[in-house]
Amino acid sequence: MASSCARLCLKCRGFLSFNTAAANQHRITVPRVPTRFLCGSSFISGNHTKSEAGKIPRQQTRVYSNAPAQHLGTEAKEDKSMEQLSRNNVLAPKSHLLPMKDVMPEAPASLDLDAAGEISALDEISDEEAISITVPVAMPPASTTLRGYVDKSETLTKLVQLDVKLWKLEKRPNVGSMLLRLDFNTDVAPRLLFLKEIGVEDSFLGYIITHNPFILKANLENLQARVNYLKSKKFSSQHVASMVSRAPYLLNFSVKRLDNRLGFFQQQLSLSASNTRDIVQRLPRLICGSLEIVKENLKVCEIELGFKKNEIQHIVIAVPKVLTANKKKLIQIFDFLHNTMKIPHHLIIKFPQVFNSKYLRIRERHLFLQYLGKAQYDPSQPNYISLDRLVSLPDETFCTELASATLEDFCLFLKTL
Repeated sequence: MASSCARLCLKCRGFLSFNTAAANQHRITVPRVPTRFLCGSSFISGNHTKSEAGKIPRQQTRVYSNAPAQHLGTEAKEDKSMEQLSRNNVLAPKSHLLPMKDVMPEAPASLDLDAAGEISALDEISDEEAISITVPVAMPPASTTLRGYVDKSETLTKLVQLDVKLWKLEKRPNVGSMLLRLDFNTDVAPRLLFLKEIGVEDSFLGYIITHNPFILKANLENLQARVNYLKSKKFSSQHVASMVSRAPYLLNFSVKRLDNRLGFFQQQLSLSASNTRDIVQRLPRLICGSLEIVKENLKVCEIELGFKKNEIQHIVIAVPKVLTANKKKLIQIFDFLHNTMKIPHHLIIKFPQVFNSKYLRIRERHLFLQYLGKAQYDPSQPNYISLDRLVSLPDETFCTELASATLEDFCLFLKTL
């Protein structure tokens, strides 16, 4: 009984001393590694710092007793094998804490900047090398003007050489971006050659593009079809070229729309085909402008000015600008001629160009003649002064021939007004 208790005490004392020694000798701190490791048959991820002493299994320790040598030899062998097993259990996880090559992604190869062949910003270079360095000039990503793009765009450079007013085009919405997208050889040059072929002079190319840049995007077949239509209506090649030069938007109208415009003027004014052609070729912007202005002026001439339809026809044939003139100006001039100067309708019709004159010139000259007592506009009376001479003569000729005065007298009189 006593020997059994002694054996148990020695066994417990050996187990405690063995645990203490193992804990002191085999404590391993795993560095913080932000990766994944394989421990046994399971993965461990994250940052781990754990003592390996806690992983030592509870094993049987060496037993000290007064047993025979054979029994002690046998237990000594068992103790050695168990101690070796415990030592293996403590040190074995160390090999499993190595990162898995298959799990960890390979780190990118570091760039060797010294091995690069390019010149470093810190290296000193010679003057010849500095001159040879070229920096590509980038186009401005956004701008409110085309000035910064002219030197970098072939299309804009050639348009400036054609005397195109880019400062006018850049004020129009979306026109500047449209011009930057154009290629001179494929978009601009064919349209310029087309205008040259129909007879447009070089001096008018810039004017046409300035007022109608959209002609650079128009289909060449459609442009040719519109020119052919005008020629089929007996407009000569010279007239077509002149009309396109003075009314750049003319070729933007489809064939059907051109036909409707010509038919409108012919029906509204009861004109013949030849008179219609004559009016249009003299004032081609009639076709491109708003028809509402034309209708309003026709009503003004008929209702407010009191002209008959045949008289309006005569005025329009002589002065097509009456159809697009400011109606206030028409009323103001007619009111002064008819109510102040007492000129009847039939005399105004004989010289309808008076509606093209300036109101101030008519008023000044009439008041000067009235001051001299020579304001006589009745052809049946002596010293008759026609509207033609009153309006068309220059100041010096007017003073000497009509007023029998000097130019200085006329200037002094104007200061009294």
